[in-house]
Amino acid sequence: MKARRRKVKAKTRKRVAVRYILRLYVTGQTPRSLQSIANLRGLCEKYLKDQFDLEIIDIYQQPALAAEGQIIAAPTLIKTMPLPLRRLVGDFSDQARVVLGLDLKTT
Repeated sequence: MKARRRKVKAKTRKRVAVRYILRLYVTGQTPRSLQSIANLRGLCEKYLKDQFDLEIIDIYQQPALAAEGQIIAAPTLIKTMPLPLRRLVGDFSDQARVVLGLDLKTT
């Protein structure tokens, strides 16, 4: 008698949480930098609760990292994971633009 193999349905598989890896490049403690950080943290807490790593890099203190990331304007956000890589420049006050730019699922 042939042994039957059970197919695992997609519904029964555990979903792996996608972790967002974000790097924000800012220029010191300027009002624009501080506002960008606050806007981005608020957006991440709203849409990516416990699913993100945010690294903030001051390009005045770490110019080598800015050069490595090919940063030509600040504030700049780089999303390295999940792919594809995305770059956003600005103060991140337009949440709809940031959600679209980072390809976040808002459902």
